[in-house]
Amino acid sequence: MIMKIDVFDPPMCCSTGVCGAEVDPVLPRFAADLEWLKQQGIGVTRYNMAQQPAAFVEHAIVQKALKERGNDCMPMILMDDKVISSGEYPDRESLAAMIPGVDAAKIEPSNGGAEAPCCGGTGCC
Repeated sequence: MIMKIDVFDPPMCCSTGVCGAEVDPVLPRFAADLEWLKQQGIGVTRYNMAQQPAAFVEHAIVQKALKERGNDCMPMILMDDKVISSGEYPDRESLAAMIPGVDAAKIEPSNGGAEAPCCGGTGCC
């Protein structure tokens, strides 16, 4: 059985965050870390509040957190429909520690998301 990770991002132009004038360096690093998880055999789906609002309504856990904490609960990461992280983008080591079966010995430094183009490589959203 493939483990399933769902990432619920706050509203932004795209998941890598490199489309605007000021790039938050955490976002491309996290995008690269999610790609690394996929290479470890983890199923990863990412939802952006600005582009996929229905996903936030359909997941009761996410909807409840938004009602109680507002956008402060974002980003929220679910593993098999259980919250494993909320309110921050964890680094690669933290992700590996949260997910059973991910070999922490295989942790390679993130390249900051250089291989993760924004919005299909167009450079804008």
